[in-house]
Amino acid sequence: MNGLARASVLLGAGTLVSRVTGLVRSIVLVAVIGSNASRVADAFMLANQLPNNIYAVISAGVLTAVIVPQIVRESARSDGGRRFLSALFTAGTVVLLVVTLVATVCAPLLIALYGAKFTPEQQALATAFAYWCLPQLFFYGLYALLGEALNARRVFGPFTWAPVINNIVSIVGFVALMLVFGSDLTDVSDWTPGMIAALGGTATAGIVLQAVVLMLFWRRTGLRVRPDFRWRGLGFRSMARLAGWTALMVVVGQVAGYVQTLVVGAASGEHPSVAVMQNAWLVFMLPYSVIVLSIGTPYFTQLSEHASGGRTDDVRADIVASIRIMGLFVVAATAALAVAAVPATRVFVNSAEGAGSAAPVLLAYLVGLIPLSVIFIVQRTFYAYDDTRTPFVFTVIQGALVIGTALLASVLLPEEWLAAGIALGQSLASIVQVLVASVLLSRRLGGIQARLWLLSLARFAGAAIPAAAAGWATFLLLGGESGWTVSDKLYGALGTALIGAVVGVVYLGALVLLRAPELRPAMGMLRRVIRRG
Repeated sequence: MNGLARASVLLGAGTLVSRVTGLVRSIVLVAVIGSNASRVADAFMLANQLPNNIYAVISAGVLTAVIVPQIVRESARSDGGRRFLSALFTAGTVVLLVVTLVATVCAPLLIALYGAKFTPEQQALATAFAYWCLPQLFFYGLYALLGEALNARRVFGPFTWAPVINNIVSIVGFVALMLVFGSDLTDVSDWTPGMIAALGGTATAGIVLQAVVLMLFWRRTGLRVRPDFRWRGLGFRSMARLAGWTALMVVVGQVAGYVQTLVVGAASGEHPSVAVMQNAWLVFMLPYSVIVLSIGTPYFTQLSEHASGGRTDDVRADIVASIRIMGLFVVAATAALAVAAVPATRVFVNSAEGAGSAAPVLLAYLVGLIPLSVIFIVQRTFYAYDDTRTPFVFTVIQGALVIGTALLASVLLPEEWLAAGIALGQSLASIVQVLVASVLLSRRLGGIQARLWLLSLARFAGAAIPAAAAGWATFLLLGGESGWTVSDKLYGALGTALIGAVVGVVYLGALVLLRAPELRPAMGMLRRVIRRG
């Protein structure tokens, strides 16, 4: 447990710094191209999201589902898995290079598909951005491949800290662009080829360095990897069969994301659209990344070892322990961000009025934060047993609901509520997904002691009620939607931190009164963070 705690602390600290610098990056970017009702912002965000979509597939799909458990098993061989990793990296590099080249050539087609409701001028700008951004695919994939291999060898830190380099490069580049060309450049006609190259090139340069940094830490694995095209006899065929289901999951996820982007594109230039949804997702992912990934990633490595050894009781214990510890922090974060939604949104929009109209998008996403945290552990438990077919089943259900709710929003909601309606539909789909997934996992393992972690989540929710009330009262005392917390981006961040601190103190007090048994290990983890700090 101490090893898991140390790894979680290291991952949590790195993720926190990464996400904070990522927020600063977004603030600077918004200052340059706007966010709410900005056609330029929607064009760039769409183009820059294309490589991110495939990176998410590689990182959370094929790598996590198939390669990490395989590396854990291969590491037990006499060579420590060196031959396997050499061939794996060679094959992965070839595939990534081919996919990147094809995607870049198809940039106009991709933009035409995703930005079908953009104006012709906006589509042309997005296509120009895409030519600069799509090469990120190769380096995103390389970063994911290196990072997951390091995680599987219990070298957790570099994968989490490397994105900080990307954020710093982007911040410097965006600031330079703003100094040279100006700020709030929301008119499509103002963008010249030089400006497009500066913005797109800066975004891609950060991703390149992010991947290069991981290479510098490879020595910690104790393995020497070299090009190896001898791919037969290493289990790649069985891995491909397992990855086939994740590939189908990719299709489901991409179709769902495409429908969401297509629908919300109708609001671009007038109301919250692509840029607002991506920035709201960035804020939403801050607690998810810091809490869920930092705690869940070390547990997944341990869970894979227990599953490989046939120790089902230990797997159940891992599931309960990880969800209870994550839940304690996630519920608090959900309450804090919910009552501070307006000042938190002000961070990535350029006006107080824009914060008010964009805040519902963040609130809608927050409905799904707790279910998304639970599904992280449940899904990866299936992966630990080399089962990618069952996750495909409950992902299809989730994807169908995402598509259905997005289409329903396009029919029932006015354009100013499209983004919030689509985000809420995604959260509702996540709730259904986690219910189905938990039932299926319980059947596979003969129970997952759901009563224990559900009681814990209920206890946390009870403590969050007075905490949220105190946070909302603080927001009102600070002036509400017309107060200083929404008057500027910096004040929005400070206001969010202040409201969050109030929520955290009251939440902690409520847990103490409830004598929550999860409080002691959680506080122990926090003390380790402070000592390392």
